[in-house]
Amino acid sequence: MPARLDTAYRDLALDTLLTSQLDVLVIGGGVVGTGAALDAASRGLSVALIEARDWAAGTSSRSSKLIHGGLRYLEQLDFGLVREALRERARLLHRLAPHLVRPVPFLYPLRHRAWERAYVGAGVLLYDTIGGARALPPHRHLSRRRALDLAPSLRADALTGAIRYYDAQVDDARFTMMLARTAAQHGATVLNRMAATKLAVDAGRVVGAEVRDDQSGQEFTVRARRVISATGVWTDELHRLAGTEGQFQVSMSKGVHVLVPRERIDLATGLIMRTEKSVLFVIPWDEHWIIGTTDTPWSHERANPAASRADVEYILGRVNAVLRDPLTPADLVGVYAGLRPLLAGRSSDTARLSREHAVSEPVPGLFVVAGGKFTTYRVMAADVVDAAASGLGREVAPSLTHRLPILGAVGFHELWSNRIALARRAGLRVPAVERLLRRYGSLTTDLLGMIDSDPGLADPVDGAAPYLRAEIVYAVTHEGALHIDDVLARRTRVAIELPDRGERAAAVVGDLAASHLGWDAQTAAAETTAYRAQVRAELAAEHAVDDEAANAARSTADQTCSETRTAAVSGSSALNT
Repeated sequence: MPARLDTAYRDLALDTLLTSQLDVLVIGGGVVGTGAALDAASRGLSVALIEARDWAAGTSSRSSKLIHGGLRYLEQLDFGLVREALRERARLLHRLAPHLVRPVPFLYPLRHRAWERAYVGAGVLLYDTIGGARALPPHRHLSRRRALDLAPSLRADALTGAIRYYDAQVDDARFTMMLARTAAQHGATVLNRMAATKLAVDAGRVVGAEVRDDQSGQEFTVRARRVISATGVWTDELHRLAGTEGQFQVSMSKGVHVLVPRERIDLATGLIMRTEKSVLFVIPWDEHWIIGTTDTPWSHERANPAASRADVEYILGRVNAVLRDPLTPADLVGVYAGLRPLLAGRSSDTARLSREHAVSEPVPGLFVVAGGKFTTYRVMAADVVDAAASGLGREVAPSLTHRLPILGAVGFHELWSNRIALARRAGLRVPAVERLLRRYGSLTTDLLGMIDSDPGLADPVDGAAPYLRAEIVYAVTHEGALHIDDVLARRTRVAIELPDRGERAAAVVGDLAASHLGWDAQTAAAETTAYRAQVRAELAAEHAVDDEAANAARSTADQTCSETRTAAVSGSSALNT
């Protein structure tokens, strides 16, 4: 099948699920699930990937957006985990996804004199070399004066010197979606808005799943010889569907990040600081800084964790401790919360499990993968496919995703080198083409072709500049977006990058998407109303005093969105009968 995830693709994919028995059914469209689908498909297995909501709708769109080894794990002597992650970082930067993953410098301020510089410097030197020597520029020791030259916004008494080192960053949601498209390109059948409601069992063995199409309400059974669960914080729910406790359980830890305008903090580099619990990052993100994260238990709604006023105050308090001009809540343009799936084994070895990943077969035919880090998604995917492929009754090739470029990678460097001429031919400014190349890689030519056919698509989206109208259309014609939220929260990042979270742009997005998704005016209006209700609930949650109040505010919006969309579909159906 092609990698163009439009409505025609969806119809073909549904037919495949209805009529085929698969080798592997993957449940969960986060980075590990999409990675598993690609891994299995590239080995020649027949594969389907289903996701109840949208690609990366959960944890995989709400990370710190870093591809890193985890500098703090060296202090915990977890050398194997760091080495593995840094090897993956090097692969992503240079072979697999150079269009989506790029280097980013960080400043590590030192508070004490000689002993701290020697201690941290030794750790960073090891970090530079154990997993990908020469993958990025080496670290440098800086005096306080030189550090303040790079970071004028820091208080002079907040550091005695610093160490600058490099890591990498990624748009996590776009990366995950591109993995799904790459899996489709290699023959996998991929469908978002397709929920697994029950596991199909025959003679004590899992042989597929009962699913429901969120778009049509249709329910049917997908048959597969192996089922892989890559469901993150929903892992325990999958265990319950299988009628087992499983060999490990997953607890939820909430991580909150805030965004402020780039000009609000004068830094020429990212920043990493120790806190009493972990570390706090200040990460460059185009015209913004991402600041976070928190690490607190969460026991409420899994689908849409909410940031509370307490979370925001914690982040501002920690970053303001080193800033000359403290931030206030009025500076914030975006806030987001995600849940980390932390493993807790049913044995005594829980601390190690929480930092690494695990694969199990709790019942015959069902393979569960959980834990790990975004950076090591590919290793996790290969491990669970290895386990699932064993016993299929035929030889299955080993994983080859360590050398399989993600869609948009091939040809990216050539286009980047030619970006000035590319911009001239397209009638766009060079920064606009650079931005497209970093989001789409060599697929940028698809968008430029659309603009060539309809020059109006080169205009910025009203209320969502610098995103172009072509990007909205492309999201629904090629990237599988089915709702306004999919476009504004994950295909673009308007939902966290603008103070109104995309409220103004929602109607424009609805109008651009309508003809491609088969919406009538009533459906488009309902989509806009649902998105705006979601935004208002998130803003209300941010003013709630604690998690319980924030969750209540967010859950009210989820119910309103669902009812609004259902009423629109019912009304539209009645008009067309």
